[in-house]
Amino acid sequence: MMPVLFLSHGAPTLPLEPGETGMAWQQLGAQLPKPSAILMISAHWETSIPTVSRAAQPETIHDFSGFPEALYKLRYPAPGAPKMAQAAALALQQAGIPVQLDDTHGLDHGAWVPLSFLFPQADIPVAQLSLQPDKDPAWHVALGRALRPLREQGVLIIGSGAITHNLRAVFKHPQGEPAPQWVAEFCDWIAAKIAAGDLQALIAYRSHAPHAVQNHPTDEHLLPLFVALGAANRIDTALHLNRVLTYGLLAMDAWLFDAA
Repeated sequence: MMPVLFLSHGAPTLPLEPGETGMAWQQLGAQLPKPSAILMISAHWETSIPTVSRAAQPETIHDFSGFPEALYKLRYPAPGAPKMAQAAALALQQAGIPVQLDDTHGLDHGAWVPLSFLFPQADIPVAQLSLQPDKDPAWHVALGRALRPLREQGVLIIGSGAITHNLRAVFKHPQGEPAPQWVAEFCDWIAAKIAAGDLQALIAYRSHAPHAVQNHPTDEHLLPLFVALGAANRIDTALHLNRVLTYGLLAMDAWLFDAA
């Protein structure tokens, strides 16, 4: 059975400034078993109904502006995964979750940026599943739980978001200054609850975690974590990867669940 990943994907410029995170993802990709396909759940695709991309050759979406021109020339030409997309949609239907398929959606930067480090050959079929920002973490845990059977078919499920994501605070943070305590305390709380296997506390993070709303003014960048938590068989044995900060406030934490 394939493991499950959650990655904090950071800024779109990561391919140009890989640093510790790029190196960590390259090493991780070399250690993972080769998947039959990849299902990405990125914070950058939001719909009212869960939607699975069925594009045969997904385009590389540059869903950002104001960055160096070299970034817009990058492509991740992985094939799509129409059959796996159908299987994912069926799994959700069988769990009583409404779902639709999209034949044109490509790979946003929450998908192609980490994949370009994990699997640089771009030879593994990829599909994306959208988030529902109007739904709570419990909904997304249920979404992930419904997808578990895909792992038995060799599908690698990856949630791609951010452990901290307050961009307004990032833009105001003095360059070179250490992260404020409210970032560290939130990251420590998330890590401790995963290590304890305390899924219910994590689901209720906005009322339980220190500085939750300050770190996540909106939910969408943490929701991929909940899909990964639901897709995992156990969370208390997860490997905590890549504990670094970029731009002073963006925590790049990642977890590998159910590693062999």
